[in-house]
Amino acid sequence: MEEKKVNINIAPEIAGGVYSNLAIISHSHSEFILDFAAALPGLPGPKIQSRVMMTPEHAKRLLNALAENISKYETQFGKIEIVNNQPRGTFNLQDYDPNGPKS
Repeated sequence: MEEKKVNINIAPEIAGGVYSNLAIISHSHSEFILDFAAALPGLPGPKIQSRVMMTPEHAKRLLNALAENISKYETQFGKIEIVNNQPRGTFNLQDYDPNGPKS
């Protein structure tokens, strides 16, 4: 199979990116919605910085690309450790209770 090369340009206002330490993922039959937020000390709550919507096929391609890149990163820099006492950085919208945690 012949490799296709794509010329991708990025606008300066997008090139700086946004910081995210929380992802909220939801889906329907036809799309996945990824909301990226930042939960920072001293602020009242996470603020969604960016929303990305994609088809299920593209979501799976993203999953595979992330897995491949994490593997390459860990080969180069060592295993990424997940600290167990930290809150999960990703959750499903249907798991979120807008009324807060149940006591």
